[in-house]
Amino acid sequence: MADHLMQTYARQPVAFVRGEGVWLYDENGGKYLDALAGVAVNGLGHGHPKLAAALCEQAGRLIHTSNIYRILEQERLADRLCALSGLDRAFFCNSGAEANEAAIKLARLHGHNRGIDNPAIVVMEKSFHGRTLATLSATGNRKVQAGFEPLVTGFVRVPFGDAEAVEKLAEHHNNIVAVLVEPFQGEGGVQIPQIDYLSRLRAICDRNEWLLMLDEVQTGIARTGTWFAFQHTDVLPDVMTLAKGLGSGVPVGTCLARGAAAEVFTPGKHGSTFGGGPLACTAALTTLRVMEEDGLRENAAHIGAYIRNDLAQRLQGVNGLVDIRGQGLMIGIELDRPCGELVGRALSQGLLINVTADTVVRLLPPLILRQEEAAILTEKLADLIRGFLA
Repeated sequence: MADHLMQTYARQPVAFVRGEGVWLYDENGGKYLDALAGVAVNGLGHGHPKLAAALCEQAGRLIHTSNIYRILEQERLADRLCALSGLDRAFFCNSGAEANEAAIKLARLHGHNRGIDNPAIVVMEKSFHGRTLATLSATGNRKVQAGFEPLVTGFVRVPFGDAEAVEKLAEHHNNIVAVLVEPFQGEGGVQIPQIDYLSRLRAICDRNEWLLMLDEVQTGIARTGTWFAFQHTDVLPDVMTLAKGLGSGVPVGTCLARGAAAEVFTPGKHGSTFGGGPLACTAALTTLRVMEEDGLRENAAHIGAYIRNDLAQRLQGVNGLVDIRGQGLMIGIELDRPCGELVGRALSQGLLINVTADTVVRLLPPLILRQEEAAILTEKLADLIRGFLA
């Protein structure tokens, strides 16, 4: 019973006790296809033998020391992430919200260093950046913000995907220092902007000496078929945040930066007790290695396309279906009505899904998903959607 837990979650009536690959098993032996992966976290699935072995070995050797000292695993992880991304330096923390907090602090300090007294950051409608006071203030969702006023100031909001709206801000605000944006919105309903959106933002930032900061907490670590979603373009950000899939379930986040932005933080300006500890960094290093060895970027792209195409065929002509969209294994199926009850219906059929933005079924399965498992997913989900819309 959960009598002593704060009531912060509307939990589904199931408790999982074991996982294997893309499958989870509850306390009564029920079997579920996991098409959510802990909300884009368990990229390697459940119980991956290489990850389990690496964590056990590291836990037996060293779990925590402190950032007062060098951490070799952290240095290796920073090297690897910078090599993959083209950025220069990394700050490690424990979550996406903390990574975005670091980015916000970095942007403000960058602005103050340039003589801007009240630096502002451009953020997007329907965005999601976290639940700390600063990140929920940056988030474009009143449900997340309600009741926590006064919010943190210093954010200017425009519609997602509208580069012209960002351009116009430059004409009327002389205190903007950065743009914070998700390449694809996840909580906002799996929204995919026009292909030139990031390049237009990059050009605006360059003209105005702003930082382009990408929140890749959900889209990063091969989720969309590339290591990072910005790599679907020729754009390079100044700052990028990661978490979720980076540790395959072990909490770890990072704020990466390049150029002048990578030199903003100096000793004493930011920190974290647990950030970048040996255990978390071992989880991340192992995750990246296995993804590379097993071709999981390519698998995400291939299986994601299969799921979208198969669902489109299975749901062709169904009234109430608005759109099927996504990139890699980040997929949204938009309906013409609120569909939150599909989460419970799917659970009863042994399928774990999510509904976001009220009307969008969101799929974020493990990146190890095979085509035969994807076929089970599409068949179950198409039947559920057909029955719901009937």
